[in-house]
Amino acid sequence: MGSLESGGGAGAAATGSDKRGPPSPLLRAPAGAGGPRRVSARSRLARFLLFEKVDYLEWIGTAAAAFFVTIVFVAFFPGSAVVERPTMLLPSRRAGSGAGGGRGGAEALLPLGLGGLETGEGVVFEPTSLKERWARERREEADSLAKLGKPVRMVGVRKPRLAMVFGDLSPDAMQLQMVSVASVLKAMGYEMEVFSFKDGPCSNVWRTIGITVNFLADDSNLYISVDWLDYDGILINSIEARPVFSSLLQEPFKSIPVIWNVQESSLAHRISEYNSSGMIQILGGWKEAFSRANVVVFPNYVLPVMYAAFDSGNYFVIPGSPVVSFQTDRITSRSYDQDMRVSMGLGLSDFVIAIVASQFSYSGFFMEEALVLQAIGPLLEQYPSQNSTQLDLKVRILTENVTEKHRMFLEAVALNVGFPSGAVEHVAAEDKDKLLGISDLIIYGSCLNEQSFPSVLVQAMCLEKLVIAPDLGIIKKYIDDGVNGLLFPRKSIDKLTQVLLQAVSNGKISILGQTIASAGKVHAKNLMASETIEGYAVLLENISKFPAEVLNPLTAGEIPVVLKQEWKWHLFEDVKHFNNMNETLTGYNILQKLEDEWHRNQMEDHHSNASKIDETFSVMTWEEERADEIANLKKRVEEEELKERSEQPHGTWEEVYRSVKKVERMKNDLHERDDNELERTGQPLCIYEPFFGEGTWPFLHQSSLYRGIGLDSKGRRPGADDIDASSRLPLLNNGYYRDILGEFGAFFALANRIDRIHKNSWIGFQSWRVMARKANLSKNAESAILAAIQTQRHGDAFYFGFGWTKTKGTMRTKIFGPSVMRLMPGIAG
Repeated sequence: MGSLESGGGAGAAATGSDKRGPPSPLLRAPAGAGGPRRVSARSRLARFLLFEKVDYLEWIGTAAAAFFVTIVFVAFFPGSAVVERPTMLLPSRRAGSGAGGGRGGAEALLPLGLGGLETGEGVVFEPTSLKERWARERREEADSLAKLGKPVRMVGVRKPRLAMVFGDLSPDAMQLQMVSVASVLKAMGYEMEVFSFKDGPCSNVWRTIGITVNFLADDSNLYISVDWLDYDGILINSIEARPVFSSLLQEPFKSIPVIWNVQESSLAHRISEYNSSGMIQILGGWKEAFSRANVVVFPNYVLPVMYAAFDSGNYFVIPGSPVVSFQTDRITSRSYDQDMRVSMGLGLSDFVIAIVASQFSYSGFFMEEALVLQAIGPLLEQYPSQNSTQLDLKVRILTENVTEKHRMFLEAVALNVGFPSGAVEHVAAEDKDKLLGISDLIIYGSCLNEQSFPSVLVQAMCLEKLVIAPDLGIIKKYIDDGVNGLLFPRKSIDKLTQVLLQAVSNGKISILGQTIASAGKVHAKNLMASETIEGYAVLLENISKFPAEVLNPLTAGEIPVVLKQEWKWHLFEDVKHFNNMNETLTGYNILQKLEDEWHRNQMEDHHSNASKIDETFSVMTWEEERADEIANLKKRVEEEELKERSEQPHGTWEEVYRSVKKVERMKNDLHERDDNELERTGQPLCIYEPFFGEGTWPFLHQSSLYRGIGLDSKGRRPGADDIDASSRLPLLNNGYYRDILGEFGAFFALANRIDRIHKNSWIGFQSWRVMARKANLSKNAESAILAAIQTQRHGDAFYFGFGWTKTKGTMRTKIFGPSVMRLMPGIAG
């Protein structure tokens, strides 16, 4: 199943294990007693004391401040990753800083590299169950072909067909992604149709690329009237399309491959609320839908963790989505330089550096903040200030769940690096868009190895911000150092300082930095588009099992590079201004509907319970009624006993036989009667509709001219005059024979003892799929057939109805003459 496997380093980082990386050179223990390390330390201290003019009172005060910072760090963050041994702060080299803490103090506060910090590999997601199942199916298929002893030639006559279902057709990132994927799938040889519960501007986009758009009833309580058997696979997009599962959870649609593309986090935030509120029915419905999908696809590795409560081993991640690039236009259209800066307490001339990190929380990030601040320290020399409390350089750290202890630690570190009070602050995660919009420089301060490229860096690059990040494997894959971003070795803080000095010149972004930022914006617009499109093609290859008549599409490796390297931005140029500004509410519409429905059911149950309580007050009345019934029953029994003792006239054996047969017919063992059956007795014709499963109910007629015959007793309509074919022909209880015979099984079941069930002179058959394809008999055709039968215009003849599909004409309705089923059951086929 999809699993979350923790790397060894991650566990060490989270638990404060003794397993650490190689220590910093300054903190490495000597090989023997004494050793060159102590000599080197004494020589550096001697050179400092001899050649630097030091105020010894200031030095003593700084030492005391260092001792205080060490106590604060150990007291408030005992579980954080720690350095090998505490070090002493040296005096500040920044002129005019009364509290010390320029680069010299920062270097002494922390080690010179990230090597002493254990960050680990992070949380790893692996779809173990899916990969094992796919491998097993490939082995079984290969073994089956090998047993034949000769190669099998597949001759296809049609293209594979896919259905794509959406909650609505509003222009958003998911529409852009799926339009791009569908364009490539179409070029690979797939045919597609789009279904949506609501119309929108994107309907024209789909028609532009040659894909038909259909609309479904926007009611989660109704069955979807679509014959999904016409498709070889279904791609469901968004949790807003959840009502389509009302059909896909029923026969005969349960075997169709379903891929569910989930990109919203709205449902994940409600899971704990549903559990605490006792909304078990809502949770059960969502779990059933998640389990029905063959594969649930997420665009990142955070969402599978959030939806862990619904995981049934079918989770899969295809990293990459244009959501960040799509939303960037809305961010850049706002006036951040004035309004947003003022709202965040920043001046218009401030140079803002944003420190961002991984979406996963881990204890080592606190130490990484301090290390990055240490590297920023040398930039203070480019921002001289007459007032020690005012500084044009501001550092904002994006983080979640900030505690008071964390603030105190950050303030202590910032003061000792040389920042005045208020220059370094935390920013809540909900203000991420604001912070990235007003920042001049973005530093990715997390050294946690992840499986996908951080989305916060994609957003920063789309905003044309200069990005500086550690040289992690996933980051080096998409950022070319010096071309569209800047990288630094994660184990060397000196290199990060050099990169910063290269990126910032005279208090502003350098010319080279501006060029890199511009290239990064162009690069980020289509970042990971190729991997996403190819990922869906590979996924379809693994879950699709095409029948023999289907032409095999191209494989993922055969897709031309030019088709998959960019999103289809040009198709959305005319509809982007229709973008829904309330994208943060995406997914909440269906949640609100289900919650309202649950509350209504609760109210109805409450009223039902109240009525039951009222009934308890009439117990005495019911007891009296029961006593009267018992007395009447005794009286009837006595009368029957007296009647049996009296002489009765005896009938013949023929009369007794007819009476018994009459009683058997009145038992109605094989079907239920309704008003339509009474109307049907006066008609010369009855058309039977074979069906299988609840998913076919929307395609069955309700008029007296038609009558359903269910191939499975579990899928019969309650209260309807349907015939149970499996009761009349027990062979259909075996799923193998039911699938082999198909609708012919209904013909044979009806032919067996037909006199007991069919009273009309003429009999007809019409598949439920005829109604689904809108090729059923029209009202005029029904009237014409009835008139021909009643007037005997053609005598005792057979009547055949024909319907036409888009490709070829096929017989849809069969109507046979009197008693033909009784005389020759096989002719029904």
